[in-house]
Amino acid sequence: MKDKLVIVESPTKAKTIGKILGEDFSVVSSMGHLIDLPKKKLGVDIEKDFTPEYVTIAGRQKILDALKKESKGKKTIFVATDPDREGEAIGWHIKNRLFKNKKFLRVIFHEITPAAVSEAFKNPRDFDQNMIEAQASRRILDRIVGYFLSPLLWRKIARGLSAGRVQSVALRLIAEREKQINNFIPQEYWEIDAELCKSQIANCKSFIAKLEKIEDKNAEIKNKEEADGLVDDLKGKTFTVADIKKTEKKRYPTPPFITSTLQQDAFNKLRFNATKTMIIAQQLYEGIDIDQDNPTGLITYMRTDSTRVAPEAIKEVREHIDKNFGKKYLPQTPNVYKVKKLAQEAHEAIRPTLISRSPENLKEFLSRDQYKLYELIYNRFIASQMTPAEYLVTSVDINAARYLFVASGSELIFDGFMAVYNKNNDDEKNTKEKKNVIPPLEKGEILALIQLIPSQHFTKPPPRFSDGSLVKALEEDGIGRPSTYAPIIQTLILRDYIRRLKGYFYPTELGIKVCDLLVEYFPKIMDVNFTALMEEELDEVEEGRLDRLKVLQDFYAPFKTSLDFAQTHIKKEVIKTDEVCDKCGEPMIIKWGRKGKFLSCSDFPKCKNSKSITTGIKCPEPTCGGELIERRSKRGFFYGCSNFPKCKFTSRTLPQEKEE
Repeated sequence: MKDKLVIVESPTKAKTIGKILGEDFSVVSSMGHLIDLPKKKLGVDIEKDFTPEYVTIAGRQKILDALKKESKGKKTIFVATDPDREGEAIGWHIKNRLFKNKKFLRVIFHEITPAAVSEAFKNPRDFDQNMIEAQASRRILDRIVGYFLSPLLWRKIARGLSAGRVQSVALRLIAEREKQINNFIPQEYWEIDAELCKSQIANCKSFIAKLEKIEDKNAEIKNKEEADGLVDDLKGKTFTVADIKKTEKKRYPTPPFITSTLQQDAFNKLRFNATKTMIIAQQLYEGIDIDQDNPTGLITYMRTDSTRVAPEAIKEVREHIDKNFGKKYLPQTPNVYKVKKLAQEAHEAIRPTLISRSPENLKEFLSRDQYKLYELIYNRFIASQMTPAEYLVTSVDINAARYLFVASGSELIFDGFMAVYNKNNDDEKNTKEKKNVIPPLEKGEILALIQLIPSQHFTKPPPRFSDGSLVKALEEDGIGRPSTYAPIIQTLILRDYIRRLKGYFYPTELGIKVCDLLVEYFPKIMDVNFTALMEEELDEVEEGRLDRLKVLQDFYAPFKTSLDFAQTHIKKEVIKTDEVCDKCGEPMIIKWGRKGKFLSCSDFPKCKNSKSITTGIKCPEPTCGGELIERRSKRGFFYGCSNFPKCKFTSRTLPQEKEE
């Protein structure tokens, strides 16, 4: 008889763990959080030390009832939810709601393998109250901000809008980057390259040297006239090798993945957005059916900020490197990577659970995207314990009268970790240096000038954020934590504060309005440094070094001051247009709704006339005559005809009008 109950979050994880534990255990899923703050009220008693009011989430009572029924006759109940704050809170709330008098134990593992699961069940622990306090603090802070700020957005901009404590700061990063791009004025500049070769050798392969200095000053060429003048002056000059430097440089492997670096590399190499990366990583962690329908966890827990690796995994990967690559690729001692401040040291980096399970061996069991992400994780982990790559870097100074040209080239002399990872993915500078193969030269040697190549350039604005670069910025600024990067982005997209176009984020007009309002009235909430400090304080609550109540009190006092000021001074924004209501003759104004921007009669609610704002682009259907309107569905934004339902033309992108 099964006398032990195990509670996890997902059915897939339940299936994988159930196979490992065997017949004595009944493994069931909670399907995530069951208990939370109420949806339609604050649910926090601010006057009584910010006491939260927890309720059963709508539609989840049936799951609680099923768990209670499943627990009958069970001697011990184990909570094997994820090893983070959210996992701790899920189990804690279930225990308090259903099983106050039952023996309840917490089980922690960072990989779903027989060895890890077995060891965890041999060493269960009590619930970690500090983790529960930290999770509750975050939830309360987020609820206070969302509950009080959202009505202000309704009053100023449009009903139905919402604000988030961390998401709003991320929105600010994107909005301010867009303003930098819009305000950027490109500056023209020119470069001059000299294509050279050894003069005494016929058919010698040429190389490129760049003009660096003119009379010991940096070459700053502002326009074509200056460039043409310099080219004319250089013609007929003697190009002489002034100095040659050859140095060996090492390129060291990067640490195994943590959540943020996985999301960055998955975007840069695979073009996966952050949400997609985490969904696939979750599948690999919870278990994939291999070996005759036997679910197996293939990677360690994917929400982590620690680069720590278990000693047994280090031993396994070093044996693999020695056997498959040889001694030259294996460092004398294991590579150890710096762990950032307040990283969760109990966690490991993201790595394969078993090195013998190569991506190629698992290819038939994985989807195309699962295979790509697993291969990325697998190769990064192996590479992290290999020796550095070695380059021979050659730098040549070349004099031509008062001009100094410099030629640089690099040659890979030992691939090291690049035999596994990043082999064909060098940065642009290294790629240029590799292509610029410099022949053997001697000091004082005269070179033959093949041609001078002037080229026009313009300074560029900072790039828009992508999933990878935004996650990197959030991590560097201390905004959010491993479990929140992907949800932050997804929330901003769902609210239509930002849009992802061709992999890059653009703030919407609505997003910029929300950001500007929050920066004006709540500068502290929107301050990057303040938000980072809050994250550190929540980490300290989890570590037991800071009291939860102090964190909440210190936050709420200045927030309340800003809130009172905003509630007194904020006024509804009215954006008038030149259009007149065709029903009552009053001016039409712009409003925002669930489906975006629209025109509404200014005499609302007396007159309820409204209509969509067209893009001004004609419907491509030949006999239609309508114009395309931006519309919103559950799948995102699209363009539809203003004559719908008579015309049912739709497009994901906006067709351009044909020129007359």
